[in-house]
Amino acid sequence: MTTEKKPDLAPNTRQIRASVLHGANDLRVETRSLFPPGPADLQIAVRSTGLCGSDLHYYRHYRNGDIIVREPMSLGHESAGVVVGVGSDVKNFKVGDKVALEVGLPCEQCERCKEGRYNICKGMNFRSSAKAFPHAQGTLQDRINHPAAWCHKLPEDVPLDLGAILEPLSVAIHASRRARLPAGASVLVFGAGAVGLLVAAMAKISGASTVVIADIDAGRVNFAVQNKFSHIGFTVPMKRGNTVDENLAIARETAAEIGKIAKESGEPVGEVDAVFECTGVPSCLQAAIYANRPGGKVLIIGMGTPIQTLPISAAALREVDLVGVFRYANTYPTGIEVVSKKDPDYPDFSKIVTHRYRGLESAEAAFEMAAKTKDDKGNLVIKVVIETDEGEKANL
Repeated sequence: MTTEKKPDLAPNTRQIRASVLHGANDLRVETRSLFPPGPADLQIAVRSTGLCGSDLHYYRHYRNGDIIVREPMSLGHESAGVVVGVGSDVKNFKVGDKVALEVGLPCEQCERCKEGRYNICKGMNFRSSAKAFPHAQGTLQDRINHPAAWCHKLPEDVPLDLGAILEPLSVAIHASRRARLPAGASVLVFGAGAVGLLVAAMAKISGASTVVIADIDAGRVNFAVQNKFSHIGFTVPMKRGNTVDENLAIARETAAEIGKIAKESGEPVGEVDAVFECTGVPSCLQAAIYANRPGGKVLIIGMGTPIQTLPISAAALREVDLVGVFRYANTYPTGIEVVSKKDPDYPDFSKIVTHRYRGLESAEAAFEMAAKTKDDKGNLVIKVVIETDEGEKANL
């Protein structure tokens, strides 16, 4: 576990700055004290942090669903940086190495950890999540101490922004593994935000012959197709029923319309082998069940509405499996390989980052942008990244 401690005045600490959330829409840049790295730790100068939907929920509401923030907390968990300190027992890292941070620290002792499913460890301590108390402070800080075992060395030619993208890409890799797609599968992805785009990309990379991405935002759908994250796009009509029956009828209609889309071969998509639901919107999860072939799968990734009405008989009678996907486990090496590969059929993963902000002082503006779908110039907002350089305002 990390040896990071609460701020104090011990002589062997250094002063760092951190963006700290004190309440809804209340971010403050504060000074903290940081100990030297412990024997098994690295000290990382955080350089790039992507803003996630969970971060935005905390920023807007000081809670994320039922999880309430109980003490001031730094946000951020999609991060990469540079090694500036190495613990005495660490052998495979050196000062100057670029690393991506895997910020979930499991207990490593329970049955789930022992079987390699540490993402669902009950003792998980995850940076920028208020689930555990005291909270694990996030990465929007000049520096953090983090166990070397959960740091992943980046190739020199992989930019730090892509290192930060490895965290949401890991969700997509984990979802793809959970799907166990057959060769040449047809796949539907609901949601063309950052996670949906990465999920679609991983389905392609995993060998799916047809990947359809669906969203209510035509701009995002077009972005996905034009930048090779998916083969085909579908803009979901904005329809809402007044009753459960009406909403289920709309979901069946949406699934049927997607099935009529022509593949590159000219044949209709028809029923798909798997649907990755990345929105958390009830209508999308309903349509996902209807869009599946008998024996297909729905991968539930989006964490939206916690209680939903589903056509469960439509799933059960055709043996459509509903498969949960929560974070990731053992994915970073694959992610590094994926973003390092130069392939004309691969999407340009760097295009996921659409907006960059400089310095911890810009965090509030960055969060306000992350809450939008388009900026003031009409450009798509997909992933907002905060880039930092402690040398600007902190002595090294």
